[in-house]
Amino acid sequence: MADVSTPEEDALFTPRGHVSPVTAIPLALQHVLAAFAAIVTPAIIVASVCGFSAAEEARIIQAALVLSAVDTLLQQFPLFGRIGSGLPIVMGASFTFVPAFQAIGVEMGFEAVLGAQLVGGLLVVVFGLAFRRLRFLFPPVVMGTVIFVIGLSLCPVAVKSMAGGQGSAGFGDLSNWIVAIATFVVTFAVGNYARGTLKLGGILLGILSGFVIAALMGMVDLSGVGTAAWFALPTILPYKIVFDPAACAMIGVVSIVNVVQVMGELSAVSSAGLDREATDAELSGGMVATGAVGAVAALFGTIPTVTYGQNVGIIAENKVVNRVVFTIAALVLLAGGLLPKFAALLTSIPQPVIGGATIGVFATIGMNGVVMFAREGLSGRDCTLMGLAVAFGVGIEQSVGALAGAGFPAWVNTVFGTSSIAVATVVAVILNLVLPREEKASE
Repeated sequence: MADVSTPEEDALFTPRGHVSPVTAIPLALQHVLAAFAAIVTPAIIVASVCGFSAAEEARIIQAALVLSAVDTLLQQFPLFGRIGSGLPIVMGASFTFVPAFQAIGVEMGFEAVLGAQLVGGLLVVVFGLAFRRLRFLFPPVVMGTVIFVIGLSLCPVAVKSMAGGQGSAGFGDLSNWIVAIATFVVTFAVGNYARGTLKLGGILLGILSGFVIAALMGMVDLSGVGTAAWFALPTILPYKIVFDPAACAMIGVVSIVNVVQVMGELSAVSSAGLDREATDAELSGGMVATGAVGAVAALFGTIPTVTYGQNVGIIAENKVVNRVVFTIAALVLLAGGLLPKFAALLTSIPQPVIGGATIGVFATIGMNGVVMFAREGLSGRDCTLMGLAVAFGVGIEQSVGALAGAGFPAWVNTVFGTSSIAVATVVAVILNLVLPREEKASE
């Protein structure tokens, strides 16, 4: 934890302490910068697959930003005390749905995607409300394993960004790595050697430094800022909603996988930022809010939300959990959705800058998973559970097409073949139920 010398600085490390906007804004901005590209990217991918026009693409991105802000606010200020976790977290558009959305969008059209998404969101609400009865399936050893796999699966995302963003024309160029490493060095140095509130803003300073270096190297394109509109409201029901049974079944499975990730990262942020396990009420409320926003997202023609691992990692590094910081972050995301020029400015940050600033964050997430399941000591049973869950999860994800052969329905590969988190969760839950229990090791 950073050295603090004033009551306000100390309040940053408590959820309800009094913090002025001047102190909170820089800390909120680094959360926004870490999440922004990831929020707009799933929307861009789905828009491309479905053949959207430029106006339709802008609309789905705009709605994704607005609903990310809404879900983030719900997590800080639970509605009716039941819809929202009350935990410090940033929500954003979910990549988990992208493969399924691509498959359904190509075969059945975007209208079927929205119908299935509405059903999936309501299914998640039911799952969240019934969570107390399902809690026995997710003890610390299972949740710690899931969190570890989340961190592990995010590391390639950071490396691909450092190399320029997979699919980009200059992917892997030396210039990308120069910018990424420079960003990482600034982030690492400030986070480990600075003092006071300056230390807490290491990621923001890293991104700003990387942006300047990238601009000097001619890697920043601001042309989109000039052509973007100043203000726009999201459109409700921009498309007809169609309910296809096959699509609803596929998205229903993906929705449960998505909410397991939410549960894992809420547990991670509670463990890393608050030094305690998340309560059943917090996990249930967080999942209910995610499901409700996912259903509403269908009405606005955009992507469901999920917790963001990179932001969990920021909390794990700087321990700032005050809800003023996350409320401001949500308002900035809302501004991005309502002010397209502002959104265009944020999306101009090059991928190597984002990758260099977040790779350390992802590593921290994985280690928090280790801390969670090792807190009470590891038995041989726990080691077996974790090892097999990680082996199956990472192994299947890295073996492209391993679940796409003859005899497998297409949805199996869509849900499990591309997600180490989904596979590891299923394996960990099953092993926790079937492995004989034994005494924990004393050390």
